[in-house]
Amino acid sequence: MSLIEHTGSARLGKRTKELVRRLQPDDIAIIDHTDLDRVSAEELLESGVRVVVNVAPSQSGRFPNPGPLQLVRGGVRLIDVQDGDLFAELSDGEKLTVRGASLFRNGTCVATGRSLEERELARALREQQGRVTEALQEFADNTLHYLRDEGKLLTEGIDFPGLETSFRDRHALVVARGPGFKRDLRIVRGYVRDFRPVLVAVDGGAEALLEEGWTPDVIVGDMDSVTDTTLRCGAEVLVHAYREGHAPGEARLQRLGVPFHTVAAPGISEDIALLLAHEKGAELIVAVGTHFNLVEFLERSRAGMSSTFVTRLKVGEILIDAKGVSRLVSRRIGVWPLVLFAVAGLAAVIVAVLASPALRNVFGL
Repeated sequence: MSLIEHTGSARLGKRTKELVRRLQPDDIAIIDHTDLDRVSAEELLESGVRVVVNVAPSQSGRFPNPGPLQLVRGGVRLIDVQDGDLFAELSDGEKLTVRGASLFRNGTCVATGRSLEERELARALREQQGRVTEALQEFADNTLHYLRDEGKLLTEGIDFPGLETSFRDRHALVVARGPGFKRDLRIVRGYVRDFRPVLVAVDGGAEALLEEGWTPDVIVGDMDSVTDTTLRCGAEVLVHAYREGHAPGEARLQRLGVPFHTVAAPGISEDIALLLAHEKGAELIVAVGTHFNLVEFLERSRAGMSSTFVTRLKVGEILIDAKGVSRLVSRRIGVWPLVLFAVAGLAAVIVAVLASPALRNVFGL
């Protein structure tokens, strides 16, 4: 590809995680994704696409977001175009030519944007990291605000439906779409082979399991990141509904004729997956791709993490978080040295609760 000009078919998608499934390397991806997150950047890179045009700010400055920088460092030309409406102007599949930061159709310029460069993105990221305190304070306030209500998860639990899949005295591997989750999943191959855990996928985590040759036993979530084919793979499906009972994924599953159960609970679907394994009697839970830090939650437009905090307190005794294991552990070593890290992490959370009168009151300690 010339650094000056690239011609390809326009592929439009307002949901990046769905668009990546149909991208070819010569395509020009047209997305609408404010604060392009790391998981989406990884999936765009995996697709082989070389030009991405975003009609929303790829890096808004709201929080330290490394996604755009990751994409550009991977060799993708990232262009922000915020004037006009490319989704109304363009049709999927039509030929476009990109020259610099401008898009041409049949020789006529249809949009001009701004090409995001590595140096600029790296500088902006450093500046945002210096201002993270403000975002952290707001995030912590929101978390504490909802903590008392969602803390009932500890004392009351969730009314899970009966499942055919047995968790009792078995290991459970919970896979969610977090940064680096596909790399981490490959590292635990030996663990899956040796221990044959129950495979629990959170939404798009099911796609990653199938790519590795494993069929999930249970799929949990609102099903917005799962293909029709995957939903028909034979896994039990547990739809996460809002507390008032509305479940966005129900209509689609009914249309497909896929049997499913519904569970109404606060929080995010990966919390429900961890609590499911715990409540059903799993001996050990290994988590891949789950979220547990400020940037990850802000990437997903989450204002707080009260349910996740409560969930980690409840399941922490049997939880090993394998996120990032691909950067720490070689294939020969395996996953088990991470047990010490999991224990240390749980101890830190317990100390934080015991040290805070407010949190002790929440949990009745």
